[in-house]
Amino acid sequence: MRFMLMRKADAQTERGILPGPELLEAMADYNEQLIRAGVLVTCDGLSPSEEGCRLEFHQGTARVTRGPFPATEELLAGYTVIETDSLEQAIEWAKRWPPLDGNGNVVLDIRRYLTMEDFGGSLGLDKHIAQTRLPRAVQLHLNFPGSCREAMDFYADVTGGHLEAMLSFSETPMANEVPPGWHDKIAHASLNIRGHRLIGADMLSECYQRPQGARVFLDYEQTEQAAAAFERLAEEGQITMPFASTFWAKGFGMLTDRFGVNWMVVCPADHCPR
Repeated sequence: MRFMLMRKADAQTERGILPGPELLEAMADYNEQLIRAGVLVTCDGLSPSEEGCRLEFHQGTARVTRGPFPATEELLAGYTVIETDSLEQAIEWAKRWPPLDGNGNVVLDIRRYLTMEDFGGSLGLDKHIAQTRLPRAVQLHLNFPGSCREAMDFYADVTGGHLEAMLSFSETPMANEVPPGWHDKIAHASLNIRGHRLIGADMLSECYQRPQGARVFLDYEQTEQAAAAFERLAEEGQITMPFASTFWAKGFGMLTDRFGVNWMVVCPADHCPR
């Protein structure tokens, strides 16, 4: 079940006072706990109501009112969406909210997301049900001939992503099924890059196949960022197409890194759809 933890606004948030370094770190640590437990869906802070507006519809016509709005306690300062097995579990996570926030004086509302089952057999659900066939995410899995640990550490350094898993064969029930020299090799690694995951594993020689016909695609907002990533990945690798501007991109290049993985790195032109 999916729940939203709604952090109610207060006088400070409505004045636009942003969290200080200690609270930012505490919130990051809290989010890290949620991520490692596999329950975090998303989280965001909201600007004060004076920077927003409210739409009220009367007989289909919208009336727009600019903020700020009164009744601060009814407004939101931010939210965290989590996925748990029950309301009780959501409550337990909410109880761990960092006490530095609001000096320990905050209000969180917890609300469950509605699901298709809540609506019974309504005929109007056809399009919604079709959308539920969408996977939660599309991830990319890479095979390595024993260099997974080194490669994933390198990719984490290049991209700034969070290396959230690095599980060796010795830590799995498969330990007795691989040669002794492979116990420290990686059965599963996961690099979280803005919610997208690059997953990797080591494969024995009879199972390993060098990547062909596919490339990891990195999309950057800034040309300098893309160029720097390209240069790092190209170290001891082979450049297929040097990083340069094209008719559709401020910068684009292709390479095969020293681990045999193929990459495309791009900073699209402003007119190019992402």
